Amino acid sequence: MNNLSFHLLANPTSLLLDRQHAWRNRIFDPSGEFVNRWSRVFFITSLIALFVDPLFFYLVGFSSDRNCITMDYAWTGFLVITRTTCDLFSAFHIAMKFRTAYVSPNSRVFGRGELVVDPQKIAIRYLKGDFAIDLAAALPLPQCVVWGITPFTLSRTSNHVNHAISLLIILQYIPRLIVIFPLNARIIKNTGVVAKTAWTGAAYNLILYLLASHVIGAVWHLMAVERIFSCWREECRAERGGGFCRVSYLDCWSTGYDHDLWYNSTQIFSKCDGKNGTFDFGLFADALNDEVTSAGFIEKYFYCLWFGMKSLSSYGQSMEASDYIVETVFSILICLMGLVFFSLLIGNVQTYLQSTTARLEEWRVKRRDTEEWMRHRQLPLNLQERVRTFVQHNWLSTRGVREKDILLALPLDIRREIQKHLCLGLVRRVPFFSQMDDQLLDAICERLNSSLSTKGTYIVREGDPVNEMLFIIRGQLESSTTDGGRSGFYNSITLKSGDFCGEELLTWALMTSTNLNRPASTRTVRSLTPVEAFSLGADDLKFFATQFKRLHSKKLQHVFRYYSHQWRTWAACILRAAWRRHRRRILAEELMHQESISSYYDYDEESGTSTEMNPLTATLLASKFAKHTKKVGGVQKVKFMESDEQMPKLFKPDEPNFQG
Repeated sequence: MNNLSFHLLANPTSLLLDRQHAWRNRIFDPSGEFVNRWSRVFFITSLIALFVDPLFFYLVGFSSDRNCITMDYAWTGFLVITRTTCDLFSAFHIAMKFRTAYVSPNSRVFGRGELVVDPQKIAIRYLKGDFAIDLAAALPLPQCVVWGITPFTLSRTSNHVNHAISLLIILQYIPRLIVIFPLNARIIKNTGVVAKTAWTGAAYNLILYLLASHVIGAVWHLMAVERIFSCWREECRAERGGGFCRVSYLDCWSTGYDHDLWYNSTQIFSKCDGKNGTFDFGLFADALNDEVTSAGFIEKYFYCLWFGMKSLSSYGQSMEASDYIVETVFSILICLMGLVFFSLLIGNVQTYLQSTTARLEEWRVKRRDTEEWMRHRQLPLNLQERVRTFVQHNWLSTRGVREKDILLALPLDIRREIQKHLCLGLVRRVPFFSQMDDQLLDAICERLNSSLSTKGTYIVREGDPVNEMLFIIRGQLESSTTDGGRSGFYNSITLKSGDFCGEELLTWALMTSTNLNRPASTRTVRSLTPVEAFSLGADDLKFFATQFKRLHSKKLQHVFRYYSHQWRTWAACILRAAWRRHRRRILAEELMHQESISSYYDYDEESGTSTEMNPLTATLLASKFAKHTKKVGGVQKVKFMESDEQMPKLFKPDEPNFQG
């Protein structure tokens, strides 16, 4: 056995062996990130290999100036290099499978199962399973024929090379298809999908359809060349009765005086003409009439691709086959493949494209049901408009995605990290939260709920129980109070981003005594614009007050008082009332001083002159005035004009009990 020490890493996407070991001794996790990425890369290279192999069928063709069969060696080098590169990927994939762990079948009773990381067991299992198919798909057989065997053979005519390459390509195409289907299933098993987006999935299915059309077109070209060459060979055998024609003359390698003499006098090419000849070419008449087989590589490829797409899309209805058995079987296969591939293309593309509009269609159905329900219940027009506005605003904000359902399906740790990523930056924008430590902020982010309010929505009304504390992220709210419906009293403020409302709930949560009744709101809060906010429920605030004693600190008490608009309003009213009392006291003192001075002098109305008052009399009047002032509370009441505004009394809000 191997003396290597195996151990599973904490991260399932990492390697199963330490990175200090050599590359050849590493065992990979079959569901790890590296294996998943390699599977996608090899899947793409396998599709490229499936595309490259039929291109070998276009190498054989006819020379337009000499009417002979030839090979296009200009493109042979490019195809051989491309095919060799794909084969190298296949060889590396075989080496990867020798070092990829597998799940023990006996351990799949519960959970993911136990990975087998013994290299010897992995190798034995792979050799008994898919090794033969993978090896057959990775062998460079066409390259060996083109560059290895053909140059050293005595008979290396274009027809013989074409037959050899075609046979190998057809035989090797089957294991390549067998390899790609399990690979596709493995990618879906590990990652869930082959294409991560809907448009990529639609493009993937379209590529598969084009690949099928490409294969059909390449085979059609190969069979057209073979059918035309068969006609030439039959007519040559008929001429050979006179001892003049040889089959080797039909190849472009043939030269000499005898060949030129035969070429100038033969009737083979006129008899094998698709328009005037007697030979029935069936499906391949277009290839002869349009001179497809003698065209350039690019021209013949696109023409054959068009033929394949036309045949698959029409299920072979546009084809006219002859009584040649191979041609008839090929037509039947085209009909069946067209039916299957076209149905798969339409179905899969429709499924992928519908997935992009599934949420939109769901929203449309929901909106239609809402409209029918509002008409059935005969809701007022203004109320219907408010409902429509909220539904539209909710769609623009969430696009129909139910965030709560997604978060609840995740583990607690991941859910915390997501909530922290989404909410922490916005929560720190609220001044009240910016004074808290990270641990408390993480707990708050975990329990925050998003809240959307359209314009004109009443968040809470004065006197109603407060169920949540709202922290504004975007938008504006109007907070007003009448102090319990007191006549002549009205106070209104505007709450903006960073402000909060519902602070009565925090006072209730910080109470040491248990009180199940929710506090009544002292203000009416209404949205002036569309508002996006975070909300904390009553139970969540009670939980924070119980679990985190830091909420009872004096520092947070001062922060709460400073940013609370109720406390600000109360402080402003108290300062205003104190200022007015101060002004009245100053005015009273000034009036008292003026009266004391005026009474010091005695005015004689008859003579029109004033006489100085006796000092004793002035003292008595001053003491009398002071006594009267003391009776009314230390300051003489001064009667103001009836138009002066009286300052209404605003009671101080309940102060939280911050003593733990």
